[in-house]
Amino acid sequence: MSDYIFKPMNDQEANIIAIWHYEEPYSFYDFKNDEENLEELLNAKARKGVYFSAYTGQELVGFFCFDRKEDTVEIGLGLRPDLTGKGTGIEFVSAGLLFAHKKFGPRKFLLDVAVFNQRAIQVYQHAGFEIEGTMMVKTNGDEFEFYQMKKDVN
Repeated sequence: MSDYIFKPMNDQEANIIAIWHYEEPYSFYDFKNDEENLEELLNAKARKGVYFSAYTGQELVGFFCFDRKEDTVEIGLGLRPDLTGKGTGIEFVSAGLLFAHKKFGPRKFLLDVAVFNQRAIQVYQHAGFEIEGTMMVKTNGDEFEFYQMKKDVN
């Protein structure tokens, strides 16, 4: 397992992540496709205490955002595009959950994932998340179906 280091995201890291481009069909997750998410990413006040950069050694490999609401933490994440699809997703997600558990002490984690993203869904299920339901989400200029997934913390 790689040793991941998490630190509060700074402006330089946010600007790098903002231009990451994923291969089809995952370009859906490019920040340029969702002005609201891009604006939040690039806003230092909005990022504070929520967005964290993930490193292995000196290399920026991804990010997490953690939105704490009472005893629940909703997570969002992104692995650097050239690292996706290489079998490291479960260790990346597990490291992020461990970090969030230590920092926030939640009783459960929530996340939303586009229904088409079977690759990520498999990773999340392997990490202990279960599909709770579906919802339609307005994003990227249209409406898309997402799964809501939940993981109880033992």
